[in-house]
Amino acid sequence: MRHIYERDVPMKTRDGVTLRANVWRPAEGKAPTLLMRTPYNKEMDRFAGGPGNPVPSLTAFLNAGYAVVIQDGRGTFASDGEFRPKLDEIADGEDTLAWLAEQDWYDGTVGTYGASYMGMTQWAMATTGSPGLKAIAPSVTSADWYAGNWYSQGGALQLSSVTFWNAFMYAAEEQRALEAGEITSDETLTRLRNALTDPMPLNDDTPVADLPVIGKGRWFDDWLAHPDFDDYWKAQDWRPLFRSITAPALFTSGWYDLFVDETVGDFVRMRTEAGSDEAREGSRLVIGPWHHEFPMNGEFRDRFFGTAAFGDHTASHVAYFDKWLRGRPESTPAPRVRIFVMGIDQWRDEQDWPLPDTRYTDYHLHSAGSANTRTGDGTLQLEPPHTEAQDSFRYDPRDPVPTAGGALLPPLPGLVGPVDQQIVDGRDDVLCYISPVLDEPVEVTGFVNLTVFVSSSAVDTDITAKLVDVSPDGTALNVCDGILRLRYRNNLSAPELMTPGEVYEVTVPMAVTSNVFLPGHRIRLDISSSNFPHYDRNSNTGGAIATEALHDMITAHNTIHHGGTRPSRLILPIISR
Repeated sequence: MRHIYERDVPMKTRDGVTLRANVWRPAEGKAPTLLMRTPYNKEMDRFAGGPGNPVPSLTAFLNAGYAVVIQDGRGTFASDGEFRPKLDEIADGEDTLAWLAEQDWYDGTVGTYGASYMGMTQWAMATTGSPGLKAIAPSVTSADWYAGNWYSQGGALQLSSVTFWNAFMYAAEEQRALEAGEITSDETLTRLRNALTDPMPLNDDTPVADLPVIGKGRWFDDWLAHPDFDDYWKAQDWRPLFRSITAPALFTSGWYDLFVDETVGDFVRMRTEAGSDEAREGSRLVIGPWHHEFPMNGEFRDRFFGTAAFGDHTASHVAYFDKWLRGRPESTPAPRVRIFVMGIDQWRDEQDWPLPDTRYTDYHLHSAGSANTRTGDGTLQLEPPHTEAQDSFRYDPRDPVPTAGGALLPPLPGLVGPVDQQIVDGRDDVLCYISPVLDEPVEVTGFVNLTVFVSSSAVDTDITAKLVDVSPDGTALNVCDGILRLRYRNNLSAPELMTPGEVYEVTVPMAVTSNVFLPGHRIRLDISSSNFPHYDRNSNTGGAIATEALHDMITAHNTIHHGGTRPSRLILPIISR
């Protein structure tokens, strides 16, 4: 099919704002359309897509006979208006779908695609229930922005991701204002660009609400002013709208993507709550050994998952859209769930999520009271201890445990993905509980949780938990992790301070994974109270953390209780086949 390319095609929204898109339309006749709405500049080379890219190949879509529309979102690049993250996306998405329906080359069917924020704009369009929208393909994204992105399932601010993304978006706004003549100085733009070149210092200053690089007066202020999952965030939570969604979804994520928890949760919600049989039965989930950013090749500083891990999503997207926009049968039906199982480093097809044969198994915490560091006496055992014991450590916000791997931004070597924990597990404020050497492989596939009994000298503190795969040579790679801000131990919407010295039973969500612990390896759980700058430092005061300076913060003495009537345990989803 021959296409005509048109740049900056205008479209009016219901409130009169002009949005502009690049359009590849058929030279003759009509075609199904693939749409991406982005705040990251529709001219970006990365949107050409291809191998290793979370975005499929644009050329492949055109060769398959689709029209393609890539639109700059409101207030970004070629589009007019003011950019307000997420707030205008439902209305603007609905207006864009209505505009498409008026084009003489549009055949009445549309699919959407894109990663990260472009995945979120797809959820915005899907919630409208537009009859022309036949399929969506949200990659590395979520429908909830609180627990799924800027904060966490345990209520702590995802500091490095928040500061990096805001510096990136504010730099784009400064560039836009400079080009429009609205400002004459490039001082702020230069400062932001320098910060993006070396983003780690962005996280060092306190109070977080007064970071000099980010500046004041925009949505960053709003996010920090709402640390609880309150009405501000609930208004942006589209999970309750899944019952209105009639288009099936092709989900793509990575085990080290900051959205992976909510991506899997959104898939389950689509399977159980969506508003049509097609959406419930037609949705698909793919998760590889990837992080959030390009390239998706399974290669990290301390771990390479093999050539099979290389991500190329083009063929699966074309087949998916062919099925739902054109009614073409798949030559090989796609599995409902396709996951890369780390450890054995193999792809595997599954019937559903959670895996139907999941067996949740408790691994109990044991020690003689000295689990501190990897050389301590902490162990993980299937049998619960008969006697009570406790392990204590000192958490000082002025000396937090540095981030060593995980699912976060920016994608810097040593910061993201699997990282050897020997750079942090020798610290006295890290408790380590380790299993015996394994005689047989142990597969962990699913959501991981830690239920633990904890007390503190402070009225509020954090508990971090990390699942670690320890090799025979001592290499200790993080598999997944999580955090719980203890003021949110009962409810993210209703914080409750603790009574110092009182023991509380709490559950720390540790995200989701698929990993086989091989024979000769050991399973380890690391517990502390900080993971900085992945998460912000808890000040331990019970106050508004974002407004507190380092000198306002206090040290907490935290204790993990286990055994007897306090069965602290790591809960693993075990697959035995």
